[in-house]
Amino acid sequence: MTPAARLSAAIELIDTIERDRVPAAKALKEWGTAHRFAGSGDRAAIAGLVWDVLRRYASSAFLMDSDTARARLIGMLRLERNMDTATMAAMFDGSRFAPAPLTEAEQAALASRSLKDAPAAVAGDYPEWLDPHLAKVFGDDRAAEAAAMASRAPLDLRVNTLKSNRDKVLKALSHLHAKPTPWSATGLRIELSADARNPGVQAEEDFIKGAIEVQDEGSQLAAQLTAAKPGEQVIDLCAGAGGKTLALAALMQGKGRLIATDRDKRQLAPIHERLSRAGVHNADVRTPKGETNPLADIRASADLVVIDAPCTGTGTWRRNPDAKWRMRPGALEIRLRDQAEVLARSVPLVKPGGRIAYITCSVLAEENGEQVRAFVARHPEFGVVPPEQTASVLWDKAEAFGEAALQSGEGWLMTPRRTGTDGFFVSVLRKAG
Repeated sequence: MTPAARLSAAIELIDTIERDRVPAAKALKEWGTAHRFAGSGDRAAIAGLVWDVLRRYASSAFLMDSDTARARLIGMLRLERNMDTATMAAMFDGSRFAPAPLTEAEQAALASRSLKDAPAAVAGDYPEWLDPHLAKVFGDDRAAEAAAMASRAPLDLRVNTLKSNRDKVLKALSHLHAKPTPWSATGLRIELSADARNPGVQAEEDFIKGAIEVQDEGSQLAAQLTAAKPGEQVIDLCAGAGGKTLALAALMQGKGRLIATDRDKRQLAPIHERLSRAGVHNADVRTPKGETNPLADIRASADLVVIDAPCTGTGTWRRNPDAKWRMRPGALEIRLRDQAEVLARSVPLVKPGGRIAYITCSVLAEENGEQVRAFVARHPEFGVVPPEQTASVLWDKAEAFGEAALQSGEGWLMTPRRTGTDGFFVSVLRKAG
């Protein structure tokens, strides 16, 4: 397919997503099935265009003063891909499979309009109802913070120190142009261009042998900030597919007792194979059965309970821009109840002097600092470990991290704009000894 034909396909898909209110991933999959002539490069390029429009969904319409699928695509090409009008006009030429030529109104909008006077929710590309929530955290910086959450994320990898080290993996992945991540000592980063396909990391020998895992640097740092140590009893209470579990196992150097569980047993399905591939031998996966408590035998004996809490996922918008436009206010209320419930479940598991690490991939105060303060009010036997103390596990990066991340009395908030990671909040609470 020509670049112009890809633009036409993207406009068609965006129109389908808007008209039929279908998730973008579903629309892209169905389009690929119906257009088998399109090669993998074409599908990747078209998907990149669609995802970028969703990233700049509000600002592109504002720039063009029009909310059609075509207008949003044109606006995105200017805002996200910095494409000039002449380059656009060469592709919007009305030839076979190409979009119709740019109209006078479209050319005028590109020439005269900007986001200078756009409301924060438009400039930052997020639902307007979230504006007061983001203002509570970022104030006047909310548009800039949200805009950073709209850009495409790099591909981050974590080196599994149970199997290898970063220097060895860097050499093995030199053909992918992998580089060390800024903060995590075990992280690697592969930068991706706007229409690039994700490299087939799962086919790499290091992945097959368990030496690397796909994991955002922010998630890696969240695990490190828990300060899990060899010989401890650690419970991953919301283990899901096991991303944090694997990182915790590496921090524990295979020593001690690591228990992984999750209320939703379906989420645990991939964890067994991942643990085996990573060479983790000290993990006990406990799958819930009916109403039986899989942790009934644990009574105030855990050194560390890690809660990778269910949340709105606002910190992962750059990876899933479709989600923010489908998010509704009721979702926040549901997540707040879920978080309070899982925090309550963790209390009887922690021994005196033990810790709870509360983690979200959200940037909203209600899910982060406010949730922690409410928990401590209900359970005064717990106190927040000073954030500067938790950051000490980052060693020589601790000071720079402290200047980059947002610090509050309850913990650390990482954001794409500040730390170059997904949005993550981490709070460590210690039980009185």
